Amino acid sequence: MKLTDLLKGVKTLNINGNADIDIAGINIDSRKIKAGHLFVAVKGTQVDGHQFINKAIELGAKAVLVEDMPTDLKEDVTYVQVASTETEVGKIATIFYGNPTKKLKLVGVTGTNGKTTIATLLYNMFRKFGYKVGLISTVCNYIDDEARPTDHTTPDPIELNQLLGEMVAAGCEYAFMECSSHAIHQHRIGGLHFEGGVFTNLTRDHLDYHKTFENYRNAKKMFFDSLSKNAFAITNADDKNGMIMVQNCKANIKTYSMQRMADFRAKIIECHFEGMYLEVDGKEVGVQFIGKFNVSNLLAVYGTAIMLGKSQDDILLALSTLKSVNGRLDPVHSPEGFTAIVDYAHTPDALENVLGAIHDVLEGKNGKVITVCGAGGNRDKGKRPLMAQEAVKQSDTVILTSDNPRFEDPQAIIDDMVAGLDANQRKKVLTIVDRREAMRTAAMMAKKGDVILVAGKGHEDYQDIQGVKHHFDDHEVLREIFDAQ
Repeated sequence: MKLTDLLKGVKTLNINGNADIDIAGINIDSRKIKAGHLFVAVKGTQVDGHQFINKAIELGAKAVLVEDMPTDLKEDVTYVQVASTETEVGKIATIFYGNPTKKLKLVGVTGTNGKTTIATLLYNMFRKFGYKVGLISTVCNYIDDEARPTDHTTPDPIELNQLLGEMVAAGCEYAFMECSSHAIHQHRIGGLHFEGGVFTNLTRDHLDYHKTFENYRNAKKMFFDSLSKNAFAITNADDKNGMIMVQNCKANIKTYSMQRMADFRAKIIECHFEGMYLEVDGKEVGVQFIGKFNVSNLLAVYGTAIMLGKSQDDILLALSTLKSVNGRLDPVHSPEGFTAIVDYAHTPDALENVLGAIHDVLEGKNGKVITVCGAGGNRDKGKRPLMAQEAVKQSDTVILTSDNPRFEDPQAIIDDMVAGLDANQRKKVLTIVDRREAMRTAAMMAKKGDVILVAGKGHEDYQDIQGVKHHFDDHEVLREIFDAQ
């Protein structure tokens, strides 16, 4: 593709060299550059891509997109200067890969909790309807039934457009993707056309990156501000930020709620560990999920499917057959008669929701709740004491342990959590740095009818310690512990 074609819609400040050249590929990682590629120098949060311009040229880059024009310009290389490479790279990538989101219906899901569940359930539902569907999520990316491993909730704009282009080539008619606050703020979804957007909820998270809650909220809001008037926006009316998200949204706005008047409504009729009976817009349906937060997630799925033109009866039938996403309220049953629940909950709000769901099922029974949880290293330290407080509030016993300590001392992370507790609260708490030992201790304490919540890692099958990912799967460890009892 000609460089001149790639630059259509891009506001250039300066072009040095010949723009009428063929471009064979695009990359923001200089190590992946090949002959004939365009290298995009992005000023990232960790490194500045401008430092690697000469390396990219050595590997064969014919053109470079920059913010700062280098002083040493190579003769056979075209330099294109723009105000922000981060803003423009998505537009260029979507042109290079043939505007894939003009050829399929893409729905983005954003919020603090529930993104993975909603996007994955929509993917599974529309495959049940007989469509070829794409999924971009924290757990795994899918091109219909072909799994693609993922490192980020939302890939970089070049990888993202390439993936979407492959979905189109495979015949996918729909795609559902999680849109993280980082991805929105860093313009990774720039240039994409969304059929619709879904807002789940907003609680404290990623303040290590965004610095303030307001910045975090505004990053999410950017997604809805960018939706076109032909798109739809579905927002959670039960969240205090739900209507703020769509204040400046040009799209067709719809709401969902369990508590107030809304376009899509639901209430719980019965709740068991095996699932719930719900009333959704006046019709009853049995689902294989538990917890009020999951009712909210299912409502978002239901509302999205309605906006995509599906009938209520078909949607409710599909909902009744769907199962929970890996690592979200996953039960592991013990031969001793107690249940362990593995969940990804890694924020105070998520912990509150999961524990609330467990208590909904235990209501009127004598079972106790033992919570095993920690907090990630090199992330927002402010949520650590809040998570400990939330765990203590709804548990009979809490075992604070290691999560993904990354480059921090695991004990120091636990100390930060304990610091949020008063003397009485600390009486309910044990601290065991070794995660396996913490889970073993919980299993030794549990009796028939009790529930152990193992929170924080969910679908992850590793522990990130000093930059090395060691294999560690909460499900596997629990089964090993139960088999040894």
